[in-house]
Order: sequence, then C-alpha cells, then structure tokens
Amino acid sequence: MPQLSGSVQTVLGLIEPQQLGRTMTHEHLTMTFECCYFPPAPHEESMAEAPIEMKNLFWLKQNPYSSHENLLLNQEIDAVKEELLVYKQAGGGAIVENTTMGISRNVATLKRLAQETGVHIIAGAGFYVDITHSEETRKMTVEKLSDVIISEVLHGADGTDIRCGVIGEIGTSWPITDSEKRVLQATAHAQAQLGCPVIIHPGRNSAAPGAVVRILQEAGGDIGKTVMSHLDRTILDHGELLEFAKMGSYLEYDLFGTEMLNYPFNLKVDMPSDNQRVKTLTCLVAEGYEDKIVIAHDIHTKNRLTKYGGHGYSYILNSIVPKMLLRGITQSQVNKILIDNPREWLTFK
Repeated sequence: MPQLSGSVQTVLGLIEPQQLGRTMTHEHLTMTFECCYFPPAPHEESMAEAPIEMKNLFWLKQNPYSSHENLLLNQEIDAVKEELLVYKQAGGGAIVENTTMGISRNVATLKRLAQETGVHIIAGAGFYVDITHSEETRKMTVEKLSDVIISEVLHGADGTDIRCGVIGEIGTSWPITDSEKRVLQATAHAQAQLGCPVIIHPGRNSAAPGAVVRILQEAGGDIGKTVMSHLDRTILDHGELLEFAKMGSYLEYDLFGTEMLNYPFNLKVDMPSDNQRVKTLTCLVAEGYEDKIVIAHDIHTKNRLTKYGGHGYSYILNSIVPKMLLRGITQSQVNKILIDNPREWLTFK
C-alpha cells in the first residue's frame, strides 16, 4: 500500500521508523485473559477468588492463571500509564500491543495511553486462539477474515478510526484448529496486500512454530516480515531452535520476568529462567542471528505490574540489557535487538 510504505503505523497515526527507538515487540496494556483460566489445586481452591495481597504474591507468580482477578489487566489502566511513563524515562520508545479480538482489545484506551505518555503504541489486528473465536468468526471464509484484518489496518478497529499497525498476535493452539488455519491463511493474504508486519502466538509444542510458518508460506505470507513469539516456552532444544531459525522468521524471546516451577499449559515444559534466556540469546547471536532477534515481557496479568510487586515494562531495559552485556553481547548487538530489528519488522513495505 503506497500510503503506508516506508512508515510505521501507531495508534496516533503514521510515523517515521527512526522515531520508534527501543521497542518491546510483545506486550499487553489492556486485555482480559479469562479464556485461559486454569483452576487451582483442590486444596487451594479459595485462591481463585482471593484478592491480590502481599501474602499471596509468590503464589500468584507460580499460579498466575488460577486467580480470576489476576486475569483482568484491563482494570489497571492508571497503573499501566504510570509504568509507561517509567518505561519512557528508562529509555523506552515504543511498545507493540498484541491484544487482538477475543481478549478485550480496546484501541481507544491505547490511543489515550499513547497521548498521555508519549510512548509510541502499535495496535494488533486479527484474531487470537480458537477458544476465543466467536461463532461468526468460525463461519467466515478466508476471504472474509482477510477483509476484516485489512479493514482494521486501513480503516480502524473496534468501531473506531484508530488503525492497527501489525497483524497479531495471531493465536494458534496445538494441534492447529480449522478456524485457526483459516485465520493464518487470511493473515498471509492480508500481509501480501498490505506489506505489513505479522506476529504469531504458536501452540505449546516444539513443532508448532514450523507448522505455522508452512501454512503462512503456502498462503503467500512473508516469513521475513513475521515474528514467532514465545520461543522461550516452545522450542527448548538448541538443535531444533537452529533448524527453525533457518525458516527465516524473527525469533522472539518475550517472557522475560516469567519464572515458574510448573507451566500449567504444558507440564513437559520447564520454564527457563531469565539467565537461561540470556544464554540462548548469546548462542543465537554467536550463530549469526543477531538480525533476527526481538525481545519483550508479554505482560498480560496484573501480578507482572510493579503495582503488584512485578517487574513491569522497564525490566528488560534496566536489568536484562546489563546482563546481556555482561555475557558478551555487544552494545551494537543490543541496539540491533531493541532498535534496529523492531524498526525493520514494523516498517510497511
């Protein structure tokens, strides 16, 4: 699209790519995650309805999806605003907000946050995982789904004229469902027309990222303009990771700050520590993938906010970057990961 080519589309309009600065490529500022509520253990059932208090913060860190209140990030707009101001002060420039249809996207709120904080916010178009698809969505053809996505980028989302600047996070389960496959195909068709960035939430299986890429490729998608999210909980074997990296997508490590003993959605996964994440980044850089790495926190529950004792949106800038430098990643390579790679990805062709 000529009017978008060479620009980045934020909720406040088009900007020059150089204006982005340091960018977190996968965050949420207002959303609900009730679709993924996971009941607590039988002896802890009362915790599901318990308020968030100092005495249960560690329990929440280990069981973030077992508290109903914790899943309502959209109740914390004031706290998120304060965090964005801190993020900007820490050197942050932009945030890609990955909330799509089905998990309470609210682009009007995103616009207000951008206006009040000065942080560039890029909103996401499209659909999340199958469990959040409406009956209307399930009945749509690939062509209709593509039309919806394109309209959210060209005309506006949520009944507004506020336009999305990225498709995604497009959600997939494992195995990929028929409805999710149609959404992926529609995503590829829309991307081919728009020349826009795409970001994917893969299912929780090491084969999922590759399966998604193949569907996108067959439908005409641009894998070099696509981010594969959540690799830190998806591909844990180094050899498998390098094989996937050859497929050409951006490699996103976006769960910095998330450390738990048991990952409820796939108990076979031992959630890595932040030190292990940094080690993986170091290995990817050594293998020549510094141009394909992006990072973030994927904040999507209340307990990740500093208001509730969490790390907040500035954690990578304040704590992870110094650790990356300590482990041999150069400042130039850090700048690629935080500035150059997001800029290249987010710029419309």
